[in-house]
Amino acid sequence: MAHYQEALFREGRNSAAGRPDFVWAKRNTFCFAILHLPSTPAMSRHKDVTRVFPQRVHLPERLELCLLFLFQAHAQALWYVPFSNVLVAHGYQHILKYAYACGAIAAFISPMTGGALADRRFPAERILRWLFFGTGVMMSATFFGISHGWKPGWVLACLQMQQLFYSPAWGLSGAIVLSQLRDPERQFGIVRVWATLGWMSAGVMLSYVFNAETSSLTGYLSAGAFLLLGVFTKVLPTVPPSAPGEAKTWRERLGWDALVLLKHPDHRAVFVSSALFNIPLAAFYPFTIMHLKQLGAAHPTALMSVGQLSEIVAMFLLGGLIAKYRLKTLFLAGIIFGIMRYALFSFNTEAFVLAGIALHGLCYTLFFIPAQIYLERRVDSAFRARAQNLLTLMLAGFGNIFGYLGCGWWQEHCSDPTGTRTDWTTFWSVLCVAVIGVFVYFATAYRGLRRIRHTAAPAAVALAVPAIDGVSE
Repeated sequence: MAHYQEALFREGRNSAAGRPDFVWAKRNTFCFAILHLPSTPAMSRHKDVTRVFPQRVHLPERLELCLLFLFQAHAQALWYVPFSNVLVAHGYQHILKYAYACGAIAAFISPMTGGALADRRFPAERILRWLFFGTGVMMSATFFGISHGWKPGWVLACLQMQQLFYSPAWGLSGAIVLSQLRDPERQFGIVRVWATLGWMSAGVMLSYVFNAETSSLTGYLSAGAFLLLGVFTKVLPTVPPSAPGEAKTWRERLGWDALVLLKHPDHRAVFVSSALFNIPLAAFYPFTIMHLKQLGAAHPTALMSVGQLSEIVAMFLLGGLIAKYRLKTLFLAGIIFGIMRYALFSFNTEAFVLAGIALHGLCYTLFFIPAQIYLERRVDSAFRARAQNLLTLMLAGFGNIFGYLGCGWWQEHCSDPTGTRTDWTTFWSVLCVAVIGVFVYFATAYRGLRRIRHTAAPAAVALAVPAIDGVSE
């Protein structure tokens, strides 16, 4: 059997009442589900929403997808996690918030264009190859400038070019992997956990192998990893454009036609909440590591990997959680863990900060991974790559530019005139309150399919998979 079918619904009843029976088989050491569809009136009304799975992904291809996430996260973490300490060590602490904002500025420009090219013009893995090569070259220039004391303007210019190349990469990587998985809801978490392993391995390598937590060597290692990653894309499966054709307007060429997705109330809730949630989240990487250093923690870069341990656990549990709970429940749980994380940080002791870092993996996995799965499930296939990169724009664009600049200003406000000591209790407490505000917004704005099918405008519903009686999202 060359293709397998998946019914895009999940009824809250037993199989006798119409719920699909899952029969697990084993092929190429990976489990997959064949859905036996009982003949019930509730299901026969919705045969038009059945979709055909992509061709079965064989073991070598599945390994390639896992290694893509592993290598990409490893390459990014090599420079990103210790970057604030590297800047401070080389006398660039005054440009810290502007350096992190470069990624946010890039997210307004390149992700949507990259998504539009992948949807209409070029195979996604080819675009990804160009992006990795460009990132590696500009990464080398950025850290060469830092190590040789270039003027801040030149360092920021090189960093901005680096981020323009890299900004669309995660959206395209996610689109490639999701397009190759037969059951993204159950399989994506297991593949995505390899990115967590790559991120953790980078922290351990910098702390215990190279002892380079404040050295420009971190950037050179990352640049080399990105160049090798560009070569690795040669072995990735080809993902042709989902809606081939010539873009007719500049709006289509730049990918901004994907903004029509915001007309759908659930899509809008997910996109806007992602941006709002990412504003306080932007403080996590640049300032948690500084907090640990001020507390006198040994090897703060390695300690930041504690969050990835809980992320691994959450990734393995994610498939079962999605099958059992509404997506809204998982989104809200992720936000709650975000509230708890910053509340623990505000106690301003090493033990409480480490406990908060451990919650970061649960916070990230239960909110942002379901967001990607939501887009794969609910957005029309012609918009899939652009939808993933619109999420990148909301996170790395709106979320990060307000997050890095706002949290950077707030950290300066909470610090002494020399900038060497910070009132971390006040700093994290205010951010904790901000996350509570995100919780209230999402809880009231996101409706789910059971309610949206009766209230959404026809044009908005057309942008999503048709709603089904009994769906619980």
